[in-house]
Amino acid sequence: MADIALTYVGGPTALLEYGGLRFLTDPTFDEPRTYEPRNGVTLTKTHRPGLAPADLGTVDAALVSHHHHGDNLDVLGTELLRHLPLTISTTKAAEDLGGTVAGLEPWQSRLVGDVTVTAVPALHGPPGSEGRGPVNGFVLQAADTPNVYISGDNASLLYVKSIAERFGKIDIALLFAGAARLPVVEGDLTLSSADAARAAGILASDTVVALHTEDWAHLTESRDDFRDAFADKNVYVETPRAVRVVLRRL
Repeated sequence: MADIALTYVGGPTALLEYGGLRFLTDPTFDEPRTYEPRNGVTLTKTHRPGLAPADLGTVDAALVSHHHHGDNLDVLGTELLRHLPLTISTTKAAEDLGGTVAGLEPWQSRLVGDVTVTAVPALHGPPGSEGRGPVNGFVLQAADTPNVYISGDNASLLYVKSIAERFGKIDIALLFAGAARLPVVEGDLTLSSADAARAAGILASDTVVALHTEDWAHLTESRDDFRDAFADKNVYVETPRAVRVVLRRL
């Protein structure tokens, strides 16, 4: 049985080895740049990725929380999807991107090899932010294997509670945090570090990885802030950039 391992690329992007497959989260591979304003919002990337697409090796599927924000799917990330056998995202992403992108509504599942991938709800901002467009998180399950939650850009602890009610204990949580903020929205667009710690408690997770905590100018909390929020919980796993870290030996 293959170990569960993660290689952090940068921002929301990581290569997750699970159930004998390799999953890529929210592909972002552009060099630092400022993106053209969209809906009055300008995004600035501040750090290059730890790996280029050519460095990834085999990718069995990408898991894209949403496609309409450049800090979750950028130019090179979009190009990479065209070369992958499968991408799982929202139904809107499947409609807009086409190709091998398969869309799931929340609570719908798809089998990838021996891994069941279930889309779960995510709210990209404070209550009432549904109009910012659809966003999915994901839960991965396989026989005799700890389950994994990938939050995507979710800021709602109520949604986290609904996931815990559906799946029970989540063994490994990949939490998108950084307390993202933009002038056009009142409130955090992603989990704050404190809310990430609360989410891990709700899920009863004993392994937690930080994603989406750096590399973008609109993130107001850092990876250090995330680490500090978990200082007394003994669940946080450090994932240096471009280093393969075993999360669970099986």
